[in-house]
Amino acid sequence: MDHSSITGRQLAAARTLAQLSQADVADAANVSVPTLKRMEGAAGAVPGMTNNVAAVVRALEAAGIVFIDGEYSGMGGPGVRLRDPA
Repeated sequence: MDHSSITGRQLAAARTLAQLSQADVADAANVSVPTLKRMEGAAGAVPGMTNNVAAVVRALEAAGIVFIDGEYSGMGGPGVRLRDPA
């Protein structure tokens, strides 16, 4: 999935679904908590440097999150889910 299409709400939902704090994700992605808060607060596409967005996405994916692109999901919008543990 293209990182430029990920929304702030997806990041916030992904973090919550993975049961991680903002500090946990910020540490794993090597970004500051205020930077992560700005990213999560975006209603649309995540603002910020592309390398920071990619680092946050990688950290969440490492925690078992799968990002769902709204255009191709057939479900009417972007989302997140947990990866199947099997």
